Amino acid sequence: MYFPGFASVNRYVSRETLHMHRYDVLVVGGGHAGVEAAAAAARMGARTALMTLRRSCIGAMSCNPAIGGLGKGHLVREIDALDGIMGRAADAAAIQFRTLNRSKGPAVQGPRIQADRDLYKKAVAQLLASTPNLSIVEDECENICAQNGKLTGLVGQSGRQVLSSAIVLATGTFLNGVVCVGGKKIAGGRIGENAVTKLAQQFTALGFETGRLKTGTPPRLSGASIKFDALEAQWGDDSPQFLSFLSDRPQARQVPCYLTRTNPTTHRIIENNLDKAAVYSGAILGAGPRYCPSIEDKVVRFRERGSHQVFLEPEGLGLETIYPNGLSTSLPAGLQESFLRSISGLENAQILQCGYAIEYDFINPTQLRPTLMTHKLEGLFLAGQINGTTGYEEAAAQGVVAGINAALYASGRSGRIFDRADCYLGVVIDDLVTKGVSEPYRVFTSRAEYRLRLRADNADERLTELGSDLGVVSGHREKIYRAKVDAITSAREMLCSNAVSANELLSAGIKVIDSTGSKRSAFEWAARSAVGFSELAQLWPAIGGIEKAVLERLDADAKYSVYLARQDSDVKRHKMDESLLIPHDLDFHSIGGLSNEMKEKFSRQRPATLGQAGRMEGVTPAALMLLAVRAKRDIAGNLTAEPRIKRRFT
Repeated sequence: MYFPGFASVNRYVSRETLHMHRYDVLVVGGGHAGVEAAAAAARMGARTALMTLRRSCIGAMSCNPAIGGLGKGHLVREIDALDGIMGRAADAAAIQFRTLNRSKGPAVQGPRIQADRDLYKKAVAQLLASTPNLSIVEDECENICAQNGKLTGLVGQSGRQVLSSAIVLATGTFLNGVVCVGGKKIAGGRIGENAVTKLAQQFTALGFETGRLKTGTPPRLSGASIKFDALEAQWGDDSPQFLSFLSDRPQARQVPCYLTRTNPTTHRIIENNLDKAAVYSGAILGAGPRYCPSIEDKVVRFRERGSHQVFLEPEGLGLETIYPNGLSTSLPAGLQESFLRSISGLENAQILQCGYAIEYDFINPTQLRPTLMTHKLEGLFLAGQINGTTGYEEAAAQGVVAGINAALYASGRSGRIFDRADCYLGVVIDDLVTKGVSEPYRVFTSRAEYRLRLRADNADERLTELGSDLGVVSGHREKIYRAKVDAITSAREMLCSNAVSANELLSAGIKVIDSTGSKRSAFEWAARSAVGFSELAQLWPAIGGIEKAVLERLDADAKYSVYLARQDSDVKRHKMDESLLIPHDLDFHSIGGLSNEMKEKFSRQRPATLGQAGRMEGVTPAALMLLAVRAKRDIAGNLTAEPRIKRRFT
């Protein structure tokens, strides 16, 4: 049943009208992680509140106006497969579609969109408004409340208490955030917005291990001041790949981006003034993102390069603001203008907002379970940059998982662990909770050892049915998904029938490498040679009637089929290790034969499965064997224990 709460859903609650209320799930933070967490919990039937400093900033794109890319596009498709918000909002706001790595195999291709900031924020607001069971609370979380190691709620800046047994904190860069431009340091989680300090102090008081990280953003430029005629225009793809499985066409006017480059003069200006940049002056000590460095870092780390690419990205159709991707900086405003005007096309560039760096607190993610609930405080979930990640997509991915598990926890059900062999969601979270971070974490396809299985095109086939079982997927999406699966199944049956010989292919003018052996179906020929289904349509005319997206999907299956068959045994072994759950209350110090180092390591990180324990740094095979024996014994001893009461939302 629901806790007593607001009578209506999707209600905006101001500071003045907020009194003590109960929610099943309370989400703090209106960024990408918070939005997905709140929407996921609400879709599962949990009475949910999303608490944010300013309602108008929900869904804001704090940095670059783009979503997706290498690895990131996979995450967005997986979020979408679970009926999340990001993919639908991105497609609605897309002013350019572009698939990265298009010349390579489908496993490493990354769909990406350039977004109109205003359209994206509007789309997020509309999707949240159409989500039942969700209220928006405008307030700041100052203190979290707990009793006997379990969460009970929080106190807002307004002084009122909001009660909930499950809270998702998605504070982004606001936790003790400091904005730096040159030698100036201003408390803030984003330019023009206050930092969150009291909550940061409470984390320290509760004994959480915290650290400092850094990120940054480039200056925003006036489009009217840029000489676009002198630059190379980059248009999107003629046949766009959407980020949502529900999208079928672009909804906004498509526009180009432009390419320019830095030069030796640019680099000289920057190098001569490194002492004035926050990162190099000592004003910031936190580690920055290695794969998205500032222009100062590029000049220092890659001195041999005479230039670096700069992508001039429009921030919207109705805006004149241009985002110079590749020029993140914390130099003083005057020096930003100086080095910008040394770049081709930017000779008269006008800065609308200076670039800046942000240093902020994060929580060491090894203190989290794979469900993203903390070890120290039951019912408290963390998602997004607070866990040491960077990027909209990584944050949103954690958000949807945290929201699902918070709703499960609030209803008395067991949490859901997303396996790294099944999805990039699992890869990201397993990397975080198992290895921790020393710099802002970014997803890449190379991080997934089973990436041939984890393609962007089959994300719904991997996750939508699971989402339906969890209750997080709507009937509308499930209906569309079922229709797609039926179409793929029917097409596959046709492609696997009517075998022909190599001579028949050669007679039809279709060249194949392997001209020996028995007859093969169209699917088998596509799998064993460079021939595509479009060529094979001469002998299988029914191919012409298959929808293009379905045919591309099956072509990928065919091309990877041999490799996937070889990988199956590795996945089976992995699944066996992941299936052995380690009791959360296991006393590692009582395991005989285990070294003190291993006891301390396991006690600190508390691995949830034998597989996770094996991926921890420094864990030996002998330690794993002892852990497996003890875990199996404890599980066998608990088989007769009374099961946890399960309660679904009604």
